[in-house]
Order: sequence, then structure tokens, then C-alpha cells
Amino acid sequence: MRPHGRARVSARNPRAFAICDRCGFLYNHVNLKWQFDWRGSTLQNLRFLVCNRCYDTPQEQLRAIIVPADPTPIINARVEPYSVDETDYRTASAPTVYDPITGIPIPPAVNIVTQDGNNATTQVIGNPNGLEQGAVMPLVGTVTYGAKIPALSVISNGTTTVSVTCSSAHGLSNNSQVSIEGLSINNADGFYSVTVTSATAFTYSTYSAIPSGSLLTNTTNIITALVGLPYNYAQIPQTGP
Repeated sequence: MRPHGRARVSARNPRAFAICDRCGFLYNHVNLKWQFDWRGSTLQNLRFLVCNRCYDTPQEQLRAIIVPADPTPIINARVEPYSVDETDYRTASAPTVYDPITGIPIPPAVNIVTQDGNNATTQVIGNPNGLEQGAVMPLVGTVTYGAKIPALSVISNGTTTVSVTCSSAHGLSNNSQVSIEGLSINNADGFYSVTVTSATAFTYSTYSAIPSGSLLTNTTNIITALVGLPYNYAQIPQTGP
């Protein structure tokens, strides 16, 4: 046996010669091997017969990424309700008006609708929590809150409007605040901003309609108050007990 290039020749054990497809050197055919490389998730034969020196290890960057199986789901999962979160519950209450210059739609009125399909109120409503007439402190200075209003009559017209007539000038102005208690119908009690109709009369609006008739009783007490306003509010939000 003697070498012949990079192949070996033996009269006793003859073997075929072959040329490496990469380097071009002579080898015994039996010593060449197929070149494989990754194609997706499997190795593919590139149909090159190469020697050991020219053989390239399959490149992992050509291998498809195998995503592991999803974790086992839990029982009674509670997932985020994305379909609800991404739903816009605003609905236009009137036909859309378009700007004549830009063509941009301008909804003239928009109602905010809650998830149960009801229109959201424009003001905060409900029972006045933590407000009592006894807690209204007098203001130090020229103006005193907690001054009694000389109510002569308190009358409801069957709606949410209650009219108060005084025996003398009340000294109030529009949006002045009063605290009212002791009326014959409890839903008319509370803290309210008033609308002045004359020097001796004013009205206020309740959350719910009050049956028509006189509401004045022997225990009725109406005093001036200053309980503050929520941000961007001009009046006390309509409340009731």
C-alpha cells in the first residue's frame, strides 16, 4: 500500500478514488461523506461529497426555532376581559355635525353609557355622606355661614324643583349654598346650590321628583352653608338622603 495524493492504494484491497467537491484533492471514495445543513427543523443533504477537512458542521442559525409547548392551563382561570376593556361606551345622542372647513365630525352631544347600558349622570348623585348641619362651621370674617334662612313656605311642584319663600330678604345669590333639614319629605333634605328668583324667594333642584305640596314643618331648618365643590363644578352635585 502506498499513498497517492491523499488517497491510499493497495493491490490487496483496492478502493475507488474520488475528488472532494470542495478542495479538489484526491481521496478514497470511502473516506468522503455527504455535507448536511439545517433546513427548517430537519437536516438536508446538500449532495456534496467532501473530505473531513472540508466538512462544515451544520449551522445552528439556519435551524428553525422550536417553540416549547404552552404551559398546562389552570382550572377556573380568571383572565383580563380585553374585549370589555377595549370597548368604547360613548354614544352620540344627536346626528354628527361636520366642520365646514376641515370636514372633521363634531358630535353635538355625547352621552357616556355604562357597561350595563345606562346613561351615566352628568353630575355625581346619591346620599350626602358625612354632611350634617351641625358640622357647618361659621366663617370668621364679614360673612357668616350657618345663618338661618327665614322660610315662610317650602313648596314642591311635583318635579325635582322645590320653591322656598322667605318672610324677609334672604341675602342669597345664584349658586349660594344652603343646608336643608326637617322637611316633610326626606328626599328634599340635603345640601343644595340655589337659584334666586327674587329677594325673598329661591329654588333648588333635588335628585328625584318630590310629590307636589307643602314641605314645611315645625322642625324645618334652612341655613347658609359652604361645603365646597368638586373640580369644574359650579353647583353642589344634586344629592338627597
